[in-house]
Amino acid sequence: MTAKAIAALTQKPGQSPANRSLERGIEILRAFRPGSELLGNGELAERTGLPKATVSRLVQTLVGSGLLQLDVATRTYRLAPAVLSLAHAMRSGSRVLAVAAPHMRALAERLRINVGLAAPDRDEMVYLESIRYARRVALRHVVSGQRVPIELTSLGRAYLAVAPAGPRQTLMGLLARRRGRQWPALRKEIEQARADVQSQGHCAASWQPEVVAIAAPLVTEDAIYVFNLSLSTLEPPPAISRELGPSLLALVEHVRRELGRRDPRGL
Repeated sequence: MTAKAIAALTQKPGQSPANRSLERGIEILRAFRPGSELLGNGELAERTGLPKATVSRLVQTLVGSGLLQLDVATRTYRLAPAVLSLAHAMRSGSRVLAVAAPHMRALAERLRINVGLAAPDRDEMVYLESIRYARRVALRHVVSGQRVPIELTSLGRAYLAVAPAGPRQTLMGLLARRRGRQWPALRKEIEQARADVQSQGHCAASWQPEVVAIAAPLVTEDAIYVFNLSLSTLEPPPAISRELGPSLLALVEHVRRELGRRDPRGL
């Protein structure tokens, strides 16, 4: 994603100009994904689009700050334990997650399904929580922190249904360029999902074989979250929507009401 596209998705009117060095350092950290635990300067430069000299300087700063570690044998870098500490602080400090988790677990146990909570990050959705009680054994295992594509998933499409116009248009343009010939069909599915969220509060998608998920957004004062229910099944998405839609909407409403009752200071 280009710097211009990132700014369009993240910067709000009236904000001061971003610190460019800090942004570049964050891009280095973002380059690390599951399956890419060790990255060298060349790979980091390729993934971030930054000059190698800039990458080398930033990496040394991140190592000194305790956010990256050098693997001496391969002269590559990995994320340091401090990054996990930051993630733990985020999860333990999330008011939405604290409210939602007990309701999610109760629903998953009662219906023997998978229940997830995610939030958008650029052109992906990031799972904040995933409670797995699938009726059928599935090879796919979803954990907190896992990312899924916005354009393919019920999570992402439910987010796009309620996203502000500016970020939504930027994302749609980015996805159109990336998907090429696939885009007309995907755009039609995204628009149908948007209509479904507006008319019935949730949408459905099946982007992996024999897995159907439905999702519904929760819009708060400071962020947009999305809940989903998923299961391994041969049933078509409309049938799963009819079966699980009421339970999903009830979950969202329980969380919304409890958030409204709680004092912002946690009292």
